[in-house]
Amino acid sequence: MKKKLFILFILFSLSVVPSFSKKAITYDQAFKRGNDGILNTLPTIRGWLDDRFYLEMKDKLFYKVDARTGKSYPMQDSGHADLMMKYKLTPTNQEDASGDYSKILFLKDGLVYCMDVKAKKIIEFKISGEHIENPVFSPDGNYIAYTREGNLYYYDMGKALEYRLTDDGSSDILNGYASWVYYEEILGRGGKYRAFWWSPDSKRIAFLRFDQTKVPVFPIFNAEKTYGELEQQRYPKPGYPNPTVKIGIAALGDRSIEWLDHKDPSADEYYLSFPMFSKNSATLYFQWLNRGQNHLKILRYDLTAKTLETAYDEQQSTWVEFPGFEDLFVLSDGKLVIRSSRSGWDHLYIVDKKGALRALTSGSWSVSRLHVVNEKLNQIYFSARKEDSTELDCYSIDLSGKKMKRLTRDKGFHMVLMSKNGSFFLDRYSNVTTPFRYSLYNNRGRLMRKLGDMYKKELDDYALATVELFRIKITEDFELPAVWYLPHDFDKSNKYPVVINVYGGPGSTSVYNVFPFRSPFSNHFLANQGIIVLSVDHRGSGHFGKKGMDLMYRQLGKLEMEDFIAVVKYLRELPFVNSDKIGITGGSYGGYVTALALTKHPEYFKYGIADFSVVDWKLYDSVYTERYMDLPLKEEDIKNQTAVVISEKDMKECNFKGYEESSVLNYIDKYQGGLRITHGTMDDNVHCQNTIQYIDRILNAGKTVELMLYPGERHGFRSKKRDQYNKASVNFWLKNFFGKTLE
Repeated sequence: MKKKLFILFILFSLSVVPSFSKKAITYDQAFKRGNDGILNTLPTIRGWLDDRFYLEMKDKLFYKVDARTGKSYPMQDSGHADLMMKYKLTPTNQEDASGDYSKILFLKDGLVYCMDVKAKKIIEFKISGEHIENPVFSPDGNYIAYTREGNLYYYDMGKALEYRLTDDGSSDILNGYASWVYYEEILGRGGKYRAFWWSPDSKRIAFLRFDQTKVPVFPIFNAEKTYGELEQQRYPKPGYPNPTVKIGIAALGDRSIEWLDHKDPSADEYYLSFPMFSKNSATLYFQWLNRGQNHLKILRYDLTAKTLETAYDEQQSTWVEFPGFEDLFVLSDGKLVIRSSRSGWDHLYIVDKKGALRALTSGSWSVSRLHVVNEKLNQIYFSARKEDSTELDCYSIDLSGKKMKRLTRDKGFHMVLMSKNGSFFLDRYSNVTTPFRYSLYNNRGRLMRKLGDMYKKELDDYALATVELFRIKITEDFELPAVWYLPHDFDKSNKYPVVINVYGGPGSTSVYNVFPFRSPFSNHFLANQGIIVLSVDHRGSGHFGKKGMDLMYRQLGKLEMEDFIAVVKYLRELPFVNSDKIGITGGSYGGYVTALALTKHPEYFKYGIADFSVVDWKLYDSVYTERYMDLPLKEEDIKNQTAVVISEKDMKECNFKGYEESSVLNYIDKYQGGLRITHGTMDDNVHCQNTIQYIDRILNAGKTVELMLYPGERHGFRSKKRDQYNKASVNFWLKNFFGKTLE
């Protein structure tokens, strides 16, 4: 086909061919922090204090800013900085703050410190211990809850006394501290393993208790010191035992605990998470998901009547994901506002007390996040990818599902932070050609004031790449979003190599109409070395809703390869592309896609860099993998108990064939070379075991790859090792494409 059949539209071009007087982006500007003054720094805004004041940090001190007037009020001064210096505290030690930031908690060397901002003093609490984790204020600021060595504690600030709420904690029994797989796949890494939550009245703490004694141990070796050290990680892999979990509600008054270990006859194994109190603290909501992850319930527990009932029930033929805290809101009458993908796209629904649903939004587009529900104003504020799947906007709609209004106007990507009741929102906006700018708006979408702009006129002095956002048609029904960076002196009569950046996991999105978050000039640097840098998203990405993601069910790797091969075929038809020099690169899931591309389809992908890659889904964690692939075992293995024992009712979920077809290890015979593979030796997420097994198969087949291990690194590379990684990656492309390296 001709090019015009593939490229449907081009939205933006960052630059025309520049004059020879323009500067070139240097390697340091592209890959090291600071960008050498090319961009301004945006204000550091930490969030909203209430519905009127937001919190800004300047010179390591806090200021509250009045959204109505723009006036800034210092909450700290040089005296506070002197206090922190005296106790050798830094912002990295900060753990939590009271709601009004009058008290700030710090954790350092096993000791908890509290800065009383008004009194300008620091209190050192006598709650020292080897493993104090996640100290968090109660809503009224009178107590601090935390975990230590598997137990949950709280500290009464008025009495200066510590109380222990659980007593069975150990390395395998965790109260209020998340088991690894929950931290990684359910609660999220941002919570730093915290698995406890205060009631609004500060009288109770809901927490998760994990028993991981049956979860197999994976050893992670630290090669430092003379004999090294062995880290024992409880890590459930597909089909193996998960941690068992139950929810407890601890009462501070008598330190009693109510256990809500919910069992269901339809599932022997399940996940429990996201306990959330009602505003009056009288009801606790929590979420239940079967191990097959296709049946979700939201349960409601009345703390007075001691009754437990189902508030919401959802089943899908593929999988259902937890809505979490951000996508569930309890109305004053007990109804729920929830975000769900049940229609094939993520939309908002109201659920009445009997479980009946009413859709608030609908259409072939996705709601990305529920921000605020203001019952007094009868308004819901949310973000959605409605105008274009590469863009994000903020909207309001009333609780009847009418009068939907777009509050952000500029085409591009709007990352919005709403005030507590939705009266104002902070908007961090950019598009592919426009660096980020920060602005404040009211809830009608009227600009209140501009807060900052990364753009500097010095940017115009540089010869930047040409950035184009477009779509590639691969079937009658699908046009894949793509963005590429063309050399600033691009000439259609030349032949250019191409590097395709991928991630590729279900629902993931790489292509947005947004200025790059990190290393904003790295693609510009590569492009101006004479390389076309391309990102493209497949049919199972977030652009096509849950309907698109469902196409990947039980066959990871298949859809991605079909679509990325279609992209390579498209590139080969372009007269300015060197078809013999098409590379692909990605990390984690993107590493999996890269390794699979070069191993299974070397006729399309000549070069690749695969970072911390999954190579066989049987080696990754249970929660993520089983969601998309079900169980990896053969029925005879289960019946004969030659593998992990699992109930017969789950045999229908076995997907041995899918696991075999998705494994990179099963295509080693096709591999023809051209791959660089990297891994951190202490990766606790995608174990280095993946790369070791891949290298073992490669060597046994009499083949080789380029390998780089990063000692002591986890999932990703940092500090000086990151610098080495960046330079080695650039040199890999320059060497294979042009036979040269950086000077």
